[in-house]
Amino acid sequence: MGFKNRLFWVAAAIGLIADQLTKFWVVRTFELNQTLPLWEGVFHFTFVTNRGAAFSLFSESGEWLRWLSLIVSVGLIALAVLGPRMNRWEQWGYGCILAGALGNGIDRFMAGEVVDFLDFRLIGFPVFNLADVFINVGIVCLLIAAFGRPSQSNGNSKRPSP
Repeated sequence: MGFKNRLFWVAAAIGLIADQLTKFWVVRTFELNQTLPLWEGVFHFTFVTNRGAAFSLFSESGEWLRWLSLIVSVGLIALAVLGPRMNRWEQWGYGCILAGALGNGIDRFMAGEVVDFLDFRLIGFPVFNLADVFINVGIVCLLIAAFGRPSQSNGNSKRPSP
């Protein structure tokens, strides 16, 4: 008996471990608001915390975000266990989204806030973390899964000519 949707679990595990290890490193290495320029004016490591969602949305009333992370995580796990076998892009996509939801959810439940440190300054982007990266990579994978497969709505199939 093998696991269906193995890539889902691989993506989720890799993403969650990478997210939590990098956040642990940042918290142990940096003081709050400390920055380390890797490429001056372009990309820095900057340790900040965020009680809200992306772009600090809902930062004044974001307690419900921990429950949203939990609900999304449980739903994705149920999909992988109880749902049909997903294609490769869906497995990577949903697995990456699970990694991000769990990574930020753990932060929210344990500390009431999320650790952010990736500071892309070239375009003034808000500071983010690997969980955020994995969620966005997951969305891209799901878009590829949705739009990358050939349409079969017209009923025509391509067969070689005799």
